[in-house]
Amino acid sequence: MIYEIQDLLDKYVAWLKDQTVLRQVDDWVEITTPYLDRHNDHVQFYAKRTDGGFVLTDDGYTIRDLEMSGCTLDSRKRQDLLRVTLNGFGVQREGDALTVSASSHDFPRRKHNLVQAMLAVNDLFYLAQPMVASLFVEDVTNWFDLSGIRFTPNVKFTGKSGYDHMFDFVIPASRQTSQPERIVRAINRPNRENAESVAWAWHDTREVRPEDARAYAFLNDSDESPLEAVTSALRIYGLQPVRWSKREEVREELAA
Repeated sequence: MIYEIQDLLDKYVAWLKDQTVLRQVDDWVEITTPYLDRHNDHVQFYAKRTDGGFVLTDDGYTIRDLEMSGCTLDSRKRQDLLRVTLNGFGVQREGDALTVSASSHDFPRRKHNLVQAMLAVNDLFYLAQPMVASLFVEDVTNWFDLSGIRFTPNVKFTGKSGYDHMFDFVIPASRQTSQPERIVRAINRPNRENAESVAWAWHDTREVRPEDARAYAFLNDSDESPLEAVTSALRIYGLQPVRWSKREEVREELAA
């Protein structure tokens, strides 16, 4: 059995070598690997000789690609997640570029670490939807804090049906400004399914909340604008949809 596994490993190494393409680009060597990113493009990085060995870099591709797709890495939580991920592979961030230093002795291992870090960062911030959703909630939280909006996070209400419903934020009523209780849900992916879920939660909950309570749905439109059908459905059930790109339009009424 061990010989069979060793033969398979040898074939894997041979495949990896055969499918790796090198191209000279000025002082750098472009290395195209057989690994695929989320676009089904081959993962590429660059290598250059230095006085102490080699420097390997993705030239900023991984992070810029995420940001162009609407997944910015500008919050503290995202920065922390990025740092922990890169540290796990021994990879540094220089501006947008992911880089490692290597010697002739450890070049294969360091090259492997860089490629795996590129794939891990991509998966962590773009493909793992629950993680991305939690980060959008943090974006809303940070904006509330900067806007002076008082809130209680992660509040659970029991609806008239007896089912429990979680809401991301509750902004308490204000006697001074005569503003009612405001309940907020952050929707990272504003599609039909998520809109129906939020609409049901509010429909089931509103009769057990104060009569004048209002509900808002913050919609993450950084990647693509929500469909009109989504915003229309939310309005029908008494929620006010708020596109993230137009959040300043409700700042005053939420901060009051």
